[in-house]
Amino acid sequence: MVVFISNGPGELATWVRPLAEKLHTKVFMRPIDGNSAISLRLVLVPCPNSTGQEIYAAKKWGYFDKIISANKFWKLLIRPKKYGSWPSKGIVVFLGGDQFWSVLLSARLGYKHLTYAEWVARWPQWNDKIAAMSEKVRERIPNPYKSRCTVVGDLMADLSSLAKKEAPLPKGKWVALLPGSKKTKLCIGVPFFLEVADHLTKRLPECKFLLPIAPTTSINEIKEYMSSRNRIAEKYNASIREIIPAQNNNPCPILITGEGTEIHLHENYPAHDSLSQCNIALTTVGANTAELGALGLPMIVIVPTQHLSVMEAWDGFIGLIGRLPILKRCIGLLISLWRMRHREFLAWPNISAGRMIVPEKVGKIKPLEIANETLDWLNYPERLKGQKEDLQSLRGKPGAIEAMSTEVIKLLSKSLLDD
Repeated sequence: MVVFISNGPGELATWVRPLAEKLHTKVFMRPIDGNSAISLRLVLVPCPNSTGQEIYAAKKWGYFDKIISANKFWKLLIRPKKYGSWPSKGIVVFLGGDQFWSVLLSARLGYKHLTYAEWVARWPQWNDKIAAMSEKVRERIPNPYKSRCTVVGDLMADLSSLAKKEAPLPKGKWVALLPGSKKTKLCIGVPFFLEVADHLTKRLPECKFLLPIAPTTSINEIKEYMSSRNRIAEKYNASIREIIPAQNNNPCPILITGEGTEIHLHENYPAHDSLSQCNIALTTVGANTAELGALGLPMIVIVPTQHLSVMEAWDGFIGLIGRLPILKRCIGLLISLWRMRHREFLAWPNISAGRMIVPEKVGKIKPLEIANETLDWLNYPERLKGQKEDLQSLRGKPGAIEAMSTEVIKLLSKSLLDD
C-alpha cells in the first residue's frame, strides 16, 4: 500500500499527478517483490489554501484506488477501517500540506514514512526517509538524521518535459489568462482579464487567448462572474456574447466576448501541455506562478487593489491587510511600502530568485495598462526569451520525478520485506 498525503490544487498538479503516473508505469503494472496486491491511495489533509474541490480533480486521473477528502481526515485517524481495509504493510508519502499530518497518519497505520521536503524537513526523527529538493535542505537536517536524506531534486523541474503537446495550438501569439481558482479572485479576475483580452485584440488581431478552467470552478460559473450577480463586473467594459461548445473541428469550448474576442476554454486540468505553448501568461498571485515558472512560461503577475471588500478573503499578506478596518483603505500603498522595506515579492519566481524576474503589477491598475504592457512584451521576443531563460534557470535539472519514484519503491520494498 502506498498512501499519498497532499492538500491544494497546485501540489496535486505538480507533485502528486506526475509521481502517481510514474509509479503506475514502474510499479503498479507489475508485481514488486512477489507482491501483486499493491495499491495507491490519496489522502487530502486540512489546509487553508485548499478549495474543497481537489478530490474531483484527482478522481478524473484514475490513478488512485481510493481518495479521502480533507474533511474526513480526523475521522480517518480515529477509525481507519471505516474508510476501507488497510494492509498491514505500506508507506505514507508526504506531498503537500503540513508535514505533521503525514507523521500522524503513518503512525496510526503503522506504515513507513517518506517526506518530500521542498524547503525544510520538519520532523526528521519521525521519518524513515527524506527526499530533499536540494542540498540546502539536507544541510539543515540535524546530523543524527542526515543519513535518512537523499537529494532527489525539484519535482516541478519536470513539468516542462512532461507537457506532451499532443494537440498543438493554432498559429498566433497566445496569451494565457489565469484569473484564479477561488471565488474571491475570480469575481475580480474574470471581468478584468476579459477586458484586457478585448484591448489586446484591437491592437494585435493575431493575438489568441487560452483560459484554463480550474477544477474548483466551471464554465457556468465563469459566465456568472460576468453577470449581474457579480457587482464588480459592472465596473469593467467586458461581457460574454456566447460560449460555443466543443466540436470536432474545435476541441475546446470558445468564449466570445461582447467585442468578438475569442477565448479558448481549456477544461482538462492541469493544462500544462497547452500552457507550455503560449507566449506569455497573465495571472494572479498564488501557486500558479510557481507552475508557470516551472513551465518556463513568461508572465505578468497582476494584483488589482481597487476591490477591497473582496480582497479581504485573499491569501497571505494582501488578505491580512484587507481585513484590517482602518489600514485596508490604504492597501495599495501599504503593499508597496512593505515590498520596498522588506524587498519581498509576491510571485514565486521572484521569491525564489530574491530579485525581480517577472513583473508584478500592484495597485489600482486598469485593464488597458496591462494590455499595453503585454503588447510591449509580445512585440519584443528577445525580452520574452530572456524572462523564459531566467525562469528555467531557477528550476533544477529534469529527473526528480524518476528519482522520487525510485525512493518510494525502495522504501516500499523495505516495508514489504520487514518482518
